[in-house]
Amino acid sequence: MKKKVNVRLTVEYDGTGYAGWQRQNGKPTIQEELERAVQALTGERCHVQGAGRTDAGVHAVGQVANVKAAFPVHAARLVHALNAHLPTDITVTHAEAVSDDFHAQFDARSKLYRYVILNRPARPALERNRVYNVRSPLDLGKMKAAASRLVGRHDFRAFCSEARTKESTVRLLKTLEIERHGEYIVVDAHGEGFLYNMVRAIVGTLVLAGQDKLDPDQIEDILKSRDRRKAGPNAPARGLTLVSVSY
Repeated sequence: MKKKVNVRLTVEYDGTGYAGWQRQNGKPTIQEELERAVQALTGERCHVQGAGRTDAGVHAVGQVANVKAAFPVHAARLVHALNAHLPTDITVTHAEAVSDDFHAQFDARSKLYRYVILNRPARPALERNRVYNVRSPLDLGKMKAAASRLVGRHDFRAFCSEARTKESTVRLLKTLEIERHGEYIVVDAHGEGFLYNMVRAIVGTLVLAGQDKLDPDQIEDILKSRDRRKAGPNAPARGLTLVSVSY
């Protein structure tokens, strides 16, 4: 009997047609498709553990997962073998055998998320599922001023859609960088970990600052309030991509 190997996968996907990463009854998910591909290769049902549970409509270019299975091919050949059983909007870009104790979620040290805003009056056609179209002009300076007040270790409960009563909502946001590239505004959020919808809530708040509907000096009061109603709305999921996970 072939020995089980713990394999680390790097996965790229377009989350448009999925209900997120995590397996859900009756809904298509990234995790389910990967587990189906592994089963097609090995003949056994295996759990594919992701580094994080991206929401419905969120994309990834550097999601990391691990799975323990008795694969019929060497890890170096798994990229093509798995992709042969995956839909075209999910791709394994890298596969390697790792130690048995590697865990994609618990061993992760930080994550980088990127949010892309298309700041122009005309709606997008080709990128309609990859960007958030904000039609009114955005003041980049005010967005950066608001962002600077969010960097550091804070209680981000006001930027979390759901939080269990006993769950700590303190997180370290290492960097929050904003750059304009023509009609595009790119927001990069790098942190040790993120709460549910935290990046989308941050972007929604930054957009309000850019529209002069929120003063950057209000950010401190929003953080202290720990009240989700005080921060901006969640920006749409389609503009968000998990870029990388660091270990």
